[in-house]
Amino acid sequence: MDSPSPATISAGVRDNPAILTAIDTIVEQVQSVANAITDVRPPDPGLAESHRALLDRAAATKGRDLLYPYIGAGLGNGPLVQLADGSVKWDMICGIGVHFFGHAHPEMIRAALIGALEDTHKHGNLQSGFDAFEYSERLIELASRSSRLKHAFLTTSGAMANETALKVCYQKHAPASRVIAFADCFMGRSVTMSQIGDSAGNRQGIPLSTLVDYMPFYDEVEADRVGGHTNLIDRACRQLERYINRYPGQHACFIFELVQGEGGFNVANRDFFKALMEICRDRGIAVWDDEIQSFGRTERMFAYEMYDLGDYIDVLTVGKLTQACAALYTEPYNPKPGLLSGTFTGSTSDFTTGLRVLELLDDERWYGADGVFAKHHAQFREHARAMIERHPKWFPACPAVKELVGGVGGMMRLTPFGGDKDKVSKACKACFDEGVVLFYCGHNPYHIRLLPPMPVMKDEYWTRVFECIERGLARVAESE
Repeated sequence: MDSPSPATISAGVRDNPAILTAIDTIVEQVQSVANAITDVRPPDPGLAESHRALLDRAAATKGRDLLYPYIGAGLGNGPLVQLADGSVKWDMICGIGVHFFGHAHPEMIRAALIGALEDTHKHGNLQSGFDAFEYSERLIELASRSSRLKHAFLTTSGAMANETALKVCYQKHAPASRVIAFADCFMGRSVTMSQIGDSAGNRQGIPLSTLVDYMPFYDEVEADRVGGHTNLIDRACRQLERYINRYPGQHACFIFELVQGEGGFNVANRDFFKALMEICRDRGIAVWDDEIQSFGRTERMFAYEMYDLGDYIDVLTVGKLTQACAALYTEPYNPKPGLLSGTFTGSTSDFTTGLRVLELLDDERWYGADGVFAKHHAQFREHARAMIERHPKWFPACPAVKELVGGVGGMMRLTPFGGDKDKVSKACKACFDEGVVLFYCGHNPYHIRLLPPMPVMKDEYWTRVFECIERGLARVAESE
């Protein structure tokens, strides 16, 4: 008797009724426990000693204390997460934007369990199951709806996606060796990306070998100072032309963060980006759109769609909420054999959960000016402004920003205490103690930032989240 084909054997595992029933049971059991988590909760005194021991072990492995005493207990419910000290907190940063569907989402658990059925758990460029390619196909399909992007290379991190994009740009425009980026950009933690990212602390002690020219990002305050956004755009274009003329033929790419992440959740407008991209197109410089943090969070799935700039994009990087990271590129930027490879592209569950994320995001109700994400952003602004009115002393004028409440979609920022770094950092930690996980962003000024799990947020959650934020800010204000 002939043996069944490998395809038949594989399908017999993923389609096995007993296995699917078992997966359903696991998902249901996790949900029954997770549903008991409904609000913030203080630490359990009985867990204080064991929690301290975990923190000490974590610090010993890292060589320093954790920035936050955050060690997850492995359970949560939507935007709520339980920690190893027994506390429950509102998770408004979600692994710096990774967990877009919150904690214990049934579809994420189901997809991860399906991924766990594979004979091995890592895919690579030499040996891979089809899950990686199915994920890539869906990502390309979504991206190509309003762009010329055609191919994708998968990576294990956002930094490696950016490394891939840079290699693609370098090869296409060889021997050009310079890159253009915006001031205050963040690119990742590899040696090269630390040099491009505009933060001195991130490249301290690293030999500088990457040639970078920095352009000013769009600045509403500066636009008012120079007589309007048209004058600001003209000035930016002249600066870009000066760089190109100073180093003719030496720029491989201009890296665009259409919404700056670590730099302060800074936004611009289409006219600003379009003018700069047209210069790049005319002068043979790749337009690289870095959406590692912004993908899925703005008023369209891709930020370039929000600005209607898809035709200008040569290279795109995505990550974080996508679970598997990737660099996408148009046909002219498809590299020669040998440039891109690597042992790992990711685990099977990266691709099964990532594919489910893409499927769930492909829903019109999330996006647009009247979409769910825009409405949640409006509620964030409403609650933030109400808090500012109640406590104006906590929110002195900050000359560097036009508004103390900013961002777009699921990228939200608030600027208390004049943007002072020390006070904003203390505020984030005080808010953590009061039941909400936040982080900061920006450089002089610094801001509190939120990257909430937008698809699982409910309108009534915002009042409860801001109660925790207000208590945390009050602690900092009272300590002055």
